[in-house]
This record gives sequence, C-alpha cells and structure tokens, in this order.
Amino acid sequence: MRVAEPTVERLVLYYRLLMQLHNEERRVVSSQEIGEMLGLKASQVRKDLSYFGEIGKRGVGYHVERLYRHVSDILSPDRVWKIALVGVGRLGEALLGHKALRSEKFRLEALFDNDPAKIGQVICSVPCYDSEEMTEIIREKGIEVVILTIPAAAAQVSADRAVAAGTVKGILTFATTAISVPEEVLVYRVDISVELEKLLFFLKGRMA
Repeated sequence: MRVAEPTVERLVLYYRLLMQLHNEERRVVSSQEIGEMLGLKASQVRKDLSYFGEIGKRGVGYHVERLYRHVSDILSPDRVWKIALVGVGRLGEALLGHKALRSEKFRLEALFDNDPAKIGQVICSVPCYDSEEMTEIIREKGIEVVILTIPAAAAQVSADRAVAAGTVKGILTFATTAISVPEEVLVYRVDISVELEKLLFFLKGRMA
C-alpha cells in the first residue's frame, strides 16, 4: 500500500496523542476531540483512520487502547529496531537527550564519532565507537537503521561504511547534502532549512 508522506506524519501525531491518552487511562476518544487536540479537521481524522481499517462508532468514538495498538502496528512491525547514531556533536547530543530516541519500537545500540575524547566512552548509556570501525560494529550488532548527524562532507563516507555492513535497511540523515546508497536502502533526509523555508512560505501566504 502506497501511503502519502503527510498521512504518515499525521499517523505519528495520532500515535503520540493516543499514547498520552492511554497513559492517562482514557477509554474513549472521538474524532472531533482528536482533531481539536492536534489542530486537524475531524473529517480528516476519520478519513485517515478508516483508510487503515479502523472505524469508530458513531456517537461513541474510538476505543483508545485498541486504536493506540492499531496505529502502532501500522507504523512499525511488532519488533525492536536496532539503531546507531553517527556524529556525537551538538546535534547528536541534542538527539540523545530527546525523548524521541526512547521508544519501545527501537533501541539505540551504538554511537560513532572520530573524537578521541568520545571514543570508548558511554554516552547517555550508549557506547561510542571509532567511526572507522563502523562497518564491523554495525554488522556485529545487526544494526538496521542509522542516523547521520554529521557535516555534509562526511555524510557519503559514513553512509558507505554503514551500508557495507550488509545489515542496514534505512538511513535518516540530517546532512545538508544528498547521499548515494543502493536501491534496497531507504534514505530519509531531514533538512531543517527546507522545513523553515516551507514555514515562511505558508506564513507569507497567510499575511497576503
């Protein structure tokens, strides 16, 4: 099933909200309430959720726990993904301290850097290795996803080392340059400057 990127982004928002409601022991939630909490139209919420086979009861809403599990299963398989982060600079350290990297769906197995002061250390409970050992460590640990938080000049070399391990299925890169990988490896690029330009564009439209 081909799913548009905006739909996936909204699914992530639904998942976060449902996790919060589940932890608060909320039993039922309506599409109207979900929409109000996320700034979406109720009709969009119903459309997204019915697209994946989850239909709430008119006048009753959605069962929170069931919908939470349903959206969780849609976003990723019932397994734990092994992840590595390359580049423990300011951005890398910021990500390490962010709750987004603490999930039941994935486990951060290794860090890589070329700073001698960081190599061999345990940072935020994760061991840091020399970047030159990346291929061997990734293969040894069976790491499938790699996050690149490194300068553009080092992105391709790091991607090549990661892919050479033979276990990597996806790369999330914050580098401001494109990287080349085999077709079977999925690359998702996060370009903060592009996202900011998009925001400014839409703000300009509102002010026109």
